[in-house]
Amino acid sequence: MTAKQRLPDRKSKVTVREVALRANVSESTVSRILRNKGPIADDTREKVMEVVRAMGYVPNRIAGSLASLNSNLVGVIIPSLSNIVFPEVLQGIHAGLEATDNMQAVISISNYDVELEENVIRGLLAWKPAAVLTTGFEHSDATRRMLELSDVRVVEMMDIDSDPIDIAVGMSHRSAGYATGRHLVEKGWRRFGYVGHNLDNDRRARLRFEGLRSALFEAGLDIAARAVAGSASSVGAGKQMTAQLLDGDTPVDVIVYSNDDMAVGGVFHCQSAGISIPGDVAVFGFNGLDIGFQMPQPLSTIRSNRFLIGKTAIEAMLTEPAGTKIDTGFEIFEGGTA
Repeated sequence: MTAKQRLPDRKSKVTVREVALRANVSESTVSRILRNKGPIADDTREKVMEVVRAMGYVPNRIAGSLASLNSNLVGVIIPSLSNIVFPEVLQGIHAGLEATDNMQAVISISNYDVELEENVIRGLLAWKPAAVLTTGFEHSDATRRMLELSDVRVVEMMDIDSDPIDIAVGMSHRSAGYATGRHLVEKGWRRFGYVGHNLDNDRRARLRFEGLRSALFEAGLDIAARAVAGSASSVGAGKQMTAQLLDGDTPVDVIVYSNDDMAVGGVFHCQSAGISIPGDVAVFGFNGLDIGFQMPQPLSTIRSNRFLIGKTAIEAMLTEPAGTKIDTGFEIFEGGTA
């Protein structure tokens, strides 16, 4: 199988003529709107873009005789470069591409914004890439439609808790949350706190939280207290939310964090407040970042196989059939904080 093998049961590609007919405008008007060229009335632009999104139309930037050539480009969309998790995924992607015949990655950042991801993917597909690698399963309806109608391989990375458009490579975050709960209950912790970031914008963190609560429910327990930042995860947010939780009226003996960034912030707060870890309160993270391993008390956490996710995503797009899910697994790191 090659990277450009057409997926089974693909529909025919939507043409600019079909978009123009549906929107009741000329083909040149559609072209100008998509290229952002020349003055166009706002209501006309809005009407055409609604049709574009509804039909999953993608313009073809490779004209004439070049249109039949296979591109060696692999579009990669990740939500952030500031989070060390994703540079490790990119390292794995690079390692996978080294084994191919001159394939190159084109990397874009979505900032966890499904509308921005939609625009990025529309632009990538216009250049007929060999494949598109995205992060997770949360896409706009228009993005999903474009990817389903395209003839490129699609790999959704980091998560396997849903059915993929084509291929999914990652871990079960619900299972990771469940494993966290079981592990901590078995170690004797009973009064659970939770510190996290905005779960509305992070499906994978939300799945881990649901898995954690499921494990606690089986043990006759639940989250006793929680503090959730309205912003993205960071060390600073973890420090602030830990202070808020521990200053509350509900005592806890262990705090589970949405990720290691937040957990490291929690450790910093406890150190500055003279709170013993794990004597007064235990701390447990997620991701297995190097900063956690290097702390005086190594952070107790779950290690995700991020490099393997990226490398396997490339290998899978070259060899695996549509509908494949590949579980790259996770491991509990005992550490010294829980």
